[in-house]
Parts: sequence; C-alpha cells; structure tokens
Amino acid sequence: MSYLFSNGLNRRSMLKTMAAGAGLAGAGTLVNIVPGFAQDTFKVSMQLGWLAGNGNLGEIAADKLGYFAEEGLEFEIVPGGPNVDGVASVASGRSNLGQVSSSPSLMLARSAGIPVKCIAAGYQQHPYTYFSLKKNPIKTPQDMIGKTIGTQATGRILFRALLAKNGISEDQVELKVIGSDMAPLLTGQVDAITGWKTNVNALSILGDQRVDMSLWDAGIQLYANPFYTTDTMLNEHGDKVQAMIRAISRGWGWVRENQEEAVNYLVERLPNLDRESELKAVPLVVGYSFNEKTAENGWGTMTRDNWQAQIETYENLEQFANGAPAVDDVMTLSVLESTADTRPKVG
Repeated sequence: MSYLFSNGLNRRSMLKTMAAGAGLAGAGTLVNIVPGFAQDTFKVSMQLGWLAGNGNLGEIAADKLGYFAEEGLEFEIVPGGPNVDGVASVASGRSNLGQVSSSPSLMLARSAGIPVKCIAAGYQQHPYTYFSLKKNPIKTPQDMIGKTIGTQATGRILFRALLAKNGISEDQVELKVIGSDMAPLLTGQVDAITGWKTNVNALSILGDQRVDMSLWDAGIQLYANPFYTTDTMLNEHGDKVQAMIRAISRGWGWVRENQEEAVNYLVERLPNLDRESELKAVPLVVGYSFNEKTAENGWGTMTRDNWQAQIETYENLEQFANGAPAVDDVMTLSVLESTADTRPKVG
C-alpha cells in the first residue's frame, strides 16, 4: 500500500459520487437481509483507499473467525486503486466504513466539506520511510542536505513537511518524482527513495545495504490505515459502528498472537499475495499496530493532540484551500471510548 492520499479528492467529485450512490444506498445495500444470517444482519462494506493487503490482516481474520457474525454483521472489503475516490464512496453511502493509507486524506476531505470522520487508527506509527544505502547513508533529515531524494507524486507534500519541521530550506535538497520501484536508488539516480517499510517484496532488492529513516522519527507523525465513517453513520447507526470496531480489534488481537495462521487466512482471501513475503512482513505490521499506547488504551487508540499537530503542519504548508478543519470534525474518540472494554490492551 503506497498511496498517501485519495486521488482527485474534491467536493465536486464527491458530490457526483454521492448522487450516483444515492439510489443504491436508498435501496438497502448497506442494511441487508442476508441468506444464512439473522434477519437483522447489518452489512459492513469497507472501502479501501488502495488494494487489500497485509494492512487488512485483522479484518480478514475477524471475518474468518466469525467475529463480525457474532456482532450481527456481514463483512466485505471493497478495493480501491488509482482511479477510485474511496473517501467519496463512503461519503456517498456506497460503503459505510472506510480505510485510507494515511491520516492527511481525512483532514483534506473534511476541509473540502466532505462529512467523514476518523474513528480508530489502524497503525500507531506510519511505516513511510526514506531508504538509502550504507555507502551513502541518510540517517537524519540534516543528512539530506545537498542530496537528491526520490519520491512518488503523492509524497511531495510529506517531503516539504519534513524539511519545514527540521528547518531545512527546500532549495537545499533536490526532489525527483519517481515510480514505486527501488531501481533509481540502486543506479545512483537518487540518494534516497521513499516507501512503506512493510513492503517486504519491493525492499528485498536492497538487501543488507539498506538504511532507514522513518518519517515518524523525522518529526512528521501521521497515523496510517485510519478507519473512518460518516457523520450520518455515527448519528444513526452508532451501535453498528461500535460493533465494527469491536470485531476488527478482536481480529487484530488474534493476529498478534497467531501470525503464521493469520498469513494463511490472508493469502487464502488474497491469493495474489506471496505467502513467504507476507510471513516476513507480518511482524512489522503487528509492530505498527501495537505499542505502548495500545498496551494502555487498546488497539486503535489515537489522540486529539496528534491530530491537531497534523492539522497545524498542513495548515502551515497552505494545504487547506477552504481553511483548516476543526480537530473534532476530523476525528472522534467516542467509538474508542465505547469499545474500551473489548479492544485488546497489548503492546
């Protein structure tokens, strides 16, 4: 998963999607009578910002183990992609739960007037990392000065944020927009390249020569894989949203303790994935999902202070065309508070 923001996210595209989806939502696509389930089964349609992968281990396990069914829910994953505006799909009612790769997507959506709100953080820290080689290591932001950094188009704003956070002028570092493979680093076209640390397959080519500098450690502390829904869902079906988070959190707790079996469930559901690579990735995924904060407050925890800091960073970089959103419009702790007794408190 490498997309940091929903492509083409704006109020006009959202309204078009809402109009197209209004008939479907009204026809009962989200609250269904499902064969083999109780009459009041509630369908959870989780829209992703990108393709399903190891960031969905917990949801897939929860479905396989019957945790959604125990909550009276039926679960489906709706994949995203480069031409899918997942946030608009949730806002329109086509799906009633969403997950994006990075928290800024939700801040930008709310600023654009799209009524979505984060309810839980899938990863406590973002895996986004700047990778370099031992022969020319970049271990701190200051090491970037005089160097060429390769990133995808969606990573440009994160690059600017990192420099601003560390007091580095943008003219001191050259930025080159590249694709998603590691070749430019290996051939010397760039001195560092960006990607997700959980993408074991792509990173394997760097071998033991790899040097990591995470965006989080460089001072830009975003949440990854945040879960979100709409104001309407929270107001009208708050109990169902709580049930979703209870099931998902139990799934992630199970994954933490049963990593190999969890990978088996993952590749059974997504046979395009390589089992051996996913076995190497799952400890990293679990490490991003659980830490000292989840040991205290449970899986999915997040803070208003962190969200406010993210909003301020993006406001300083003039990323909100319609003004910075209020933190309480971007996120709510109500669902986490209502599920505190169920969410696994492990680190």
